[in-house]
Amino acid sequence: MITAGVSRFKKAVVNSEVATKAYSLKLRKFRPKVNINFERKDFLVKTVENHFELKQVLRLRYEVFLKEQLHRDSLVHYEMDKFDKGCDHLIVIDKKKNRVIGSYRFLSSTFSNNFYSENEFEIEEIKKLDSIKMELGRACVHRDYRNGSTITLLWLGMVEYIKSINAKYMFGCSSIKTTNALEASLIYKYFVDSGVINTAYNVRPTASYRIDQLDENLAILNSIDADTSYAKKIVPPLVKSYIKAGAVICGEPAYDPDFKCIDFFTLLDADLINAKHRKKFGSDRKENKVNS
Repeated sequence: MITAGVSRFKKAVVNSEVATKAYSLKLRKFRPKVNINFERKDFLVKTVENHFELKQVLRLRYEVFLKEQLHRDSLVHYEMDKFDKGCDHLIVIDKKKNRVIGSYRFLSSTFSNNFYSENEFEIEEIKKLDSIKMELGRACVHRDYRNGSTITLLWLGMVEYIKSINAKYMFGCSSIKTTNALEASLIYKYFVDSGVINTAYNVRPTASYRIDQLDENLAILNSIDADTSYAKKIVPPLVKSYIKAGAVICGEPAYDPDFKCIDFFTLLDADLINAKHRKKFGSDRKENKVNS
């Protein structure tokens, strides 16, 4: 029995090593599309330049999304999908520890017309908008650095990227950790009551990601004028930051079974970023050679 157990362990280790090498080979062709690089005190903010840095991002995402949030393991200690090689990845590095402590994934219509959000939402009208669009995703921060300062650094990097490609619209799936349909409905009601829902773009979850009980639950919550203060507490700081900057939530949420969460399609018009954020992040857009 002990011998069999050791044999299975060795096989698992070998399989893990083989799978990791295979993924590493895939990542070797990665090249950045836009270069961002600046320092703030003890931190460096930049876009990933090579596959070595990209592997650090994917390992951080594995630690946060799979191990910490989902309590799940895998043969390959990376969290990645088919979009990663075609994206730019913003990272925050703690210079003292030489450690990647935060990351953000950017996919621009300048370079692609296929987006991760289309897995969960129908976004045809968003894609038709006559300006450069930029999808934000996979925002990830190491547990020891989850504070306002790190979010600010990610925002500063995002703003520099926006300027570099002259993007007007930023969008993506804003995730909230819940699998409870009633809780999802309460959060949606909170957004409705807050006046941040915008259905003008006809964005809606695809059939397989729709929350079936949403309308029924929402009707009940409205009939009793349910208190949404609890919903406000569980909305993550990053989502609140988007909304404070002037972002809108485009309709009802989708349920993401892979990450055990609900996602709200969030849209931010760079021209409508509120004055406070415009001043804080210096987010006035400028024309450049990337114009379409």
